[in-house]
Amino acid sequence: MEIQTEHRYAINLNVRGIQPSATLRINELSNQLRAEGRDIIKLGLGQSPFPVPPRVVQALRDHAHEKDYLPVKGLKELREAIAGYINRTERQRCSWEDVLIGPGSKELLFILQLAYYGDLLIPRPSWVSYAPQARIIGRSVHWLPTHAENNWQLTAEELDIICRDDPSRPRILVLNYPSNPTGCTYSDDQLLAIANVARRYRIILLSDEIYGELQFNGKHRSIARYYPEGTIISTGLSKWLGAGGWRLGTFIFPPELRPLQDAMAIIASETFTSTNAPVQYASISAFEGGEDIDEYLKHSRRVLKAIGCYIHRRLTRMDVVAQEPEGAFYLFPDFSAYREALDRHDIKTSAAFCKRLLEATGVAMLPASDFGFVPDQLSARLAFVDFDGGEALELAADRFAEQELGNEFVEVAAGRLVTAMDRMEDWLKTL
Repeated sequence: MEIQTEHRYAINLNVRGIQPSATLRINELSNQLRAEGRDIIKLGLGQSPFPVPPRVVQALRDHAHEKDYLPVKGLKELREAIAGYINRTERQRCSWEDVLIGPGSKELLFILQLAYYGDLLIPRPSWVSYAPQARIIGRSVHWLPTHAENNWQLTAEELDIICRDDPSRPRILVLNYPSNPTGCTYSDDQLLAIANVARRYRIILLSDEIYGELQFNGKHRSIARYYPEGTIISTGLSKWLGAGGWRLGTFIFPPELRPLQDAMAIIASETFTSTNAPVQYASISAFEGGEDIDEYLKHSRRVLKAIGCYIHRRLTRMDVVAQEPEGAFYLFPDFSAYREALDRHDIKTSAAFCKRLLEATGVAMLPASDFGFVPDQLSARLAFVDFDGGEALELAADRFAEQELGNEFVEVAAGRLVTAMDRMEDWLKTL
């Protein structure tokens, strides 16, 4: 693609047909509409509503003076804390040397694809940036089919089908759970079956577990338990600790993939050099954990489960099909029951649906077409995050500490989400 400037320079760009990240676009549009005076309920950007725990914030203050470049792979003390966290939560035998730190797991995924020449396998639907990153680098992307009846989860059989015709082809499979955009997760039996297929074809499996600590029952399990030699665990601070803007992510490698880790470190040394020092020092306290972090996570899960179940009930009442979320802060509702009514208003695609919904109600969501689906799949991702997370945590730990969180809690703690459901229901009735 060439752009002619006023000086008649031909600028050859390597992003033909790729738009800015969908989640960032919807956030910027929502902010712009708010600045213009519109009452916008932001269910587009998946940003944690919860504040960073006070002890971790204080640690950042205490280390604000740190100014030196740190090692490319990350601060040793932080790598030790992350290794300890993985060993503690996943019963793995992980060494600090297996850990790589980066400025967000998104950046680490990008340099993984630069370092390893192989096809990218992505279950559909998937997070919005997996496929565009591959296209920027020039890698082949293969979408793996999933089905609503199976909670949009990849099956071992579907993985085997795409691998069996060319069994030695190098591949990276991205498995994200609890899922963005569906909120669903995998059982141990499902993970074991996928692991067996991945081992058979020597697939490198990137297990994106950034929402693992937000599985509502607190029992997240990594597929690395079943395929340790070929699994890279990806996590960070953005979702379970509310620190998206801190930009700290981590990959945990098995010893068998040390050459790949070293190759990524070479790329890192020539690109971002190292992750910022104050955040690395502060993050040690987060990964070391403690009673305060445990309480923070317990109530975060309670709050998200209550709100997710409330929204699921409201959508079901509207004849909108959605899977009940098991973790994270997403649902993936299907509005196909309204297809004929939407057709009468010339709304035929998920993008048109989300655009008209935003114009009519001020409720911002992302269309299914941003998550790997064809345009006429009338689904959308709903991120139930537009509420005061600090206030919700206080209510959950105090006024509602001894009871199951239900409608009363949601109405008090997340009134804007209640309003969003009211507006959506009223609009659908007018079609």
